[in-house]
Amino acid sequence: MSKNTSYKGALMAKDAMMQTDRHTSEQDMKELEEWVASQGKLLRMRATVSGKVQGVGFRYFASIAAHKLNVTGWVRNLRDGSVQVEAQGSQQALFAMYEKLCEGPEWSRVMHVDVTNIPVLRGERTFRVEYDE
Repeated sequence: MSKNTSYKGALMAKDAMMQTDRHTSEQDMKELEEWVASQGKLLRMRATVSGKVQGVGFRYFASIAAHKLNVTGWVRNLRDGSVQVEAQGSQQALFAMYEKLCEGPEWSRVMHVDVTNIPVLRGERTFRVEYDE
């Protein structure tokens, strides 16, 4: 894995690996995790999760995961049926949050998670559920 790969690219690569090859080598996953861990202290991502993700407790699931991972930000439903999440924390916490978003709650069916790296918001202290787009 190239050290010049972007965080978004790394997460997208992981998503692609998860979608196409459930038997990704441990070495590939280790390299991805090491790269993410080496990229600074605080990051923020915007993730759009598509599939069967509304009406299945996805926002609550994301909120619980964020609290357990010490991630700040928010989650909301979008009009197109997807769920949008902004999450901020350490690289390790965001990587774990990304994995949780890919998994989703029991009754969901996550088809795709699109991730964008966005600027950090200083002073944010909680993770909340938003109800309006």
